Amino acid sequence: MAWSGQQGEMTEYKKILIKRDLEMGVVMTVFRQKVERLTVQVIMETRQVAWTRTADKTDGVLDLFEIREVRPGRNSKDFERFKDGKDKHEDNTCFTIFYGSQFVLNTLSLGADSVEEAQKWLFGLELLREETLAAPTPVLIESWLRKQMYSVNQTKTNSISMKELKALLPLLNYKAPSSRVLKDKFQEIGAKKDKLDFEHFHKLYNHIMFEQNEILEEFKKETCSFILGNTDKPDASAVLLHDFQRFLINQQKEPWASDLNQVRDVMTTFIDDTMRKTNDPQFIVSEFLSFLFSKENSVWDEKFSEICNLDMNYPLSHYWISSSHNTYLTGDQLRSESSTEAYVRCLRLGCRCVELDCWEGPGEPIIYHGWTRTTKIKFEDVVKAINNHAFVASEFPLILSIEEHCSLEQQRQMARIFRDVFGDKLLTEPVEQMAEQLPSPTQLKGKIILKHKKLSVEGGGVSRDFKKGQKQGDLDIWDPVDQRWNRHYCVISDDKLYYAEEYEEEDEDPRKYQDLHSSEPWFHGRIKEGRHMAEQLIHDFCVETGGRDGTYLVRESFTQATGFTLSFWRNGRVQHCRIHSSQDGCQTYYYLTPNLHFPSVYSLIQHYRDSPLRCQDFELRLTDTVPQPNPHLYEGWFYSNLSRGQAEDYLLRIPRDGAFLIRTREGEPDSFAITFRGDGKVKHCRIQKKENTYLLGTTTEFESLVELVNYFKKKPLYRKIKLRYPVTPKLVERFSAEKDCASLYEVKTYVEPNEIEPALPQSTVRAVYSYQAKRPDELSFSIGALIHNVSKENNDWWKGDHGGKVQLFFPSNHVAETSKDTPPETRNQDMEDNPLGELCKGVVDISNCNVQNLKNGKNGKPNVLTLQDMEQDSLQFDLASSSLEELFQWYQVAWGITQREMSKQYNREQEIRQQEEVEKKAEVAKEMSDLVVYCQPRSKEKDRFDSYNYKEIRSFVENKIPGKSRTKEFLRYNCKALSRIYPKGQRVESSNYDPYPLWVLGCHMVALNYQTADKYTQLNSALFSLNGRTGYVLQPEFMRDDSYDPQQEKKKIKYNILVRVMAARHLPKPGRSIASPFVEVELCGHTDEKYKTVVYRDNGLNPVWKAPAEPIVFSVYEPEITFLRFVVNEEDMFSDPNFLAQATFPVKGLRSGYRSVPLKNGYGENLELASLLVFLDVQQAGMAEEELYSSSSQLKKKQSESGGEPFLYDTHTNIQHSALPRQNLSREFSTSERHRSKEKKINNKMTLHEGSRV
Repeated sequence: MAWSGQQGEMTEYKKILIKRDLEMGVVMTVFRQKVERLTVQVIMETRQVAWTRTADKTDGVLDLFEIREVRPGRNSKDFERFKDGKDKHEDNTCFTIFYGSQFVLNTLSLGADSVEEAQKWLFGLELLREETLAAPTPVLIESWLRKQMYSVNQTKTNSISMKELKALLPLLNYKAPSSRVLKDKFQEIGAKKDKLDFEHFHKLYNHIMFEQNEILEEFKKETCSFILGNTDKPDASAVLLHDFQRFLINQQKEPWASDLNQVRDVMTTFIDDTMRKTNDPQFIVSEFLSFLFSKENSVWDEKFSEICNLDMNYPLSHYWISSSHNTYLTGDQLRSESSTEAYVRCLRLGCRCVELDCWEGPGEPIIYHGWTRTTKIKFEDVVKAINNHAFVASEFPLILSIEEHCSLEQQRQMARIFRDVFGDKLLTEPVEQMAEQLPSPTQLKGKIILKHKKLSVEGGGVSRDFKKGQKQGDLDIWDPVDQRWNRHYCVISDDKLYYAEEYEEEDEDPRKYQDLHSSEPWFHGRIKEGRHMAEQLIHDFCVETGGRDGTYLVRESFTQATGFTLSFWRNGRVQHCRIHSSQDGCQTYYYLTPNLHFPSVYSLIQHYRDSPLRCQDFELRLTDTVPQPNPHLYEGWFYSNLSRGQAEDYLLRIPRDGAFLIRTREGEPDSFAITFRGDGKVKHCRIQKKENTYLLGTTTEFESLVELVNYFKKKPLYRKIKLRYPVTPKLVERFSAEKDCASLYEVKTYVEPNEIEPALPQSTVRAVYSYQAKRPDELSFSIGALIHNVSKENNDWWKGDHGGKVQLFFPSNHVAETSKDTPPETRNQDMEDNPLGELCKGVVDISNCNVQNLKNGKNGKPNVLTLQDMEQDSLQFDLASSSLEELFQWYQVAWGITQREMSKQYNREQEIRQQEEVEKKAEVAKEMSDLVVYCQPRSKEKDRFDSYNYKEIRSFVENKIPGKSRTKEFLRYNCKALSRIYPKGQRVESSNYDPYPLWVLGCHMVALNYQTADKYTQLNSALFSLNGRTGYVLQPEFMRDDSYDPQQEKKKIKYNILVRVMAARHLPKPGRSIASPFVEVELCGHTDEKYKTVVYRDNGLNPVWKAPAEPIVFSVYEPEITFLRFVVNEEDMFSDPNFLAQATFPVKGLRSGYRSVPLKNGYGENLELASLLVFLDVQQAGMAEEELYSSSSQLKKKQSESGGEPFLYDTHTNIQHSALPRQNLSREFSTSERHRSKEKKINNKMTLHEGSRV
């Protein structure tokens, strides 16, 4: 998108203007159930996008907070539904907003009235979404309050009545009090009558949330860092700056809090009253409570979410890789919808291995869950979706796990699509040829890796031991474009003729000087109304510039066919002087006076610029040049009314690099494009006219297009290519009549340059089978032939250029894609194999030619050697030498190559037959096999690990992994090669298995059903929240140690985690009823330990749970692979739990203190303002205790006996502090087998002993 690339450099003022325009709104076409013209605007106060028919009624809104993607173009089903309608919106004026909290997102598809408007919205929405995600909690609360107010009062009068408030409170998950209680609250906040303006509504919200003030009792104890006073009212007491600093340092263990300025900034953010935002700020107690619940006080240490680049340099086999199973499904495995959007959703959630179940389809491969009623989607559509979103969430490698059910023919289509769509992203060669281990994620950045069966073809019948002929020297090569012989330095090597650029002419050609004037700005050619127009041009120029005597131009004479006229300014008027010409033998000369001759018009003018022209009446030196207004209009290479497609068609007819034309860009009179051939492809480059100059790129200026062309005739325009062959109408006509006059050379490389305006989709394919044309409009070609500029008009027949034939049909199943962009390594290898290196201009494959010695000569040469294409007799490459003997030597070498080729043809056919037999047996097409590098599946004896290769991958169903007796071997295998685990077939409902037992075995790709939001996908999301959400997490080093045994009973406690759930805010509302929430806290790792609070009835807005009589302590044995999970459920009328929200964290990133737990939906995405308040103390176990005690129950017993207070270390700061009195650790947790957990409800009336708080 045009605006998005500028976001970083755009000024704040421009951003403000864009946001203002979005707030003002604009009429757009909205594609939903029907196509409508509606006003779309952003409501800044509520941070929402709204669409309306009338000013007083909103038809719909979506929250900026829930926007997951803003996608440009007509790329949603909404557009597909109405593609046959009257809508005429172009692709670049349309976009779609994807939003929601479910796996299948909602869409709002829009069509703007202009490209500029669409780009503005694309940029503006992304900007506002980012600002919303980064906004501080108080700002988000204010937006949320305005949103609630406007939801019941769409007139946006900034007021809400008591009746409306009573209707609103249940929607906020809060049971509305009686009218009498509400009236009392109205009076308490100073509201007049029974209406609240926004300020009073905000105060009422603060009063309601302050009902949680019993939490503040924690801060009235003598052991607290500061002592709160009265907490009867929201503003009854104050927390001073230094009090708050002590709290952050002592209770929260915040290292940054030693900087008083940072503490002051935090307080200022949460203070509502601007009068109190001073250098010595003070919290009122309600603001202190708001801070405690805010994301700024999160339990999670964000430094663990940052990418560690040093950790990305290990072999792939040292990582856990975020992986999806049946990625295409949006629901169950039997009847649900398959969708390309499921791939997009998974990739944007950070998945790095997606699955493609490929089946034989009608004419093309399809993807679905085979033998079920799940819907089918096109394989090509999936590949395109993957390509567009592969590296949005992570730049590290993406693995495609291919489950292959297609025929060999459709596998070839798959290979072609992969190459065509992915281009250079597709990994087709090893990163290091001689490596003994897998490459690292860093080495594979931006690469797509295929996991697919690979053929193992032994030997072929082709011998490579033939003695190759070697020959080098000068040859004359006939150029059918220039229709002249050009001398080149040539080399025959490896059955090919390589030739360099033609030599510059050594002999002086007097004719080349005679046309020098044609490129000069003072030469105007044949001017219409000659004399009169010349006088007008000079007069206007002199009026504009002040007009010096000697200002001049030269034009062709109307009275003489080969004559010229010099027109110049003298004494306020224009005078004319004829330039005469005459011949002396074969040479033409020019003069103004008979006694002074010049070889060219150019040299004549240059002379009179330096020396005065002396006549009978005056003496004058030529001074200023009157430039031709539009000199390009008189050039054969310029076209004022030629489309891009027509220009490409013209260039395709001229088979030479350096052929060019310039055209006016359609609909842009001051914009031009130079269309030329370079490296065998047609390319375009924009030329912009700015005032009196022509700008190529951003810095190269020319006074005219003629000057530009003349410059690039001498200097390379692209790589080594100069403008050589002007594509004039006459030349196009000749080549249209003589299509076969092209040369046989193949260019060295095929690339798309970055600096060149991109052409229409073009590609190059290589023939994998020979084909003989059966109709005049078809191509003939042999195996290995390159077909260029391919256009794919339908699935079976494509068009392309080959052997001088332009845009003829050929069967698509006879070719394979080559990469659009030749990788630098391949290009370098080509240069190493090429005897002329960078000097090479072209290559002729002699092995594909017949050799003829034309004794009668051709095109003026007495002896000519002709290389004639075997498939097309009319396609010839003519060579001549300085002597017959020299030419015969070239003939002998070329003839020997063709004879050897004939003997090799039989062996080649044998090899093809062998390949077909291998393919048929393995059911794998060679084209697909060639794309597989590292992830080569092994199906036979995959649970035996006596031999394996680092490039292989082994896949296991979840319940058929190697047995316990092979654990050590499996661990050693996982250190070297890759493994993938997937769900058993019985999980028809798309449920998931526990990934933890597989992670601890070192399994890399533990594939889950991402569409199912359950405990195990949430554990997966927690693991991959580490390391910048790249989808790659480095496994702990101890897992690669020979002594590591995941099944051994753990005895060493590394940490004890004390947890107490205190309260919650803004919990999601499950349905029509008000939530009755309870919280489960669970340790997921070597042991499963769990407890849950009691149910808090009818309050999802601000419930508070009483402290339990006994603190909850979890024992952590392996903090690197252990998780703490908070789940908020609500109990329905049947006493069944219903999921509301969750938050799951790796324990190594938890922070101690009174902390907020920002809650997420089932897919690990943040919920608006929803949070828990917990007390957490992560205690590092002492070394002596680690050795003596293996469970929290033993630890409790020892402490009750000793009554001592051992010193423990904080997880992150290593600051010593006094531990909890052990006699208070009365809640016992015994170490148990996984999946055997004990639950206990904690009575809401129980209280925690003062000594249990740190």
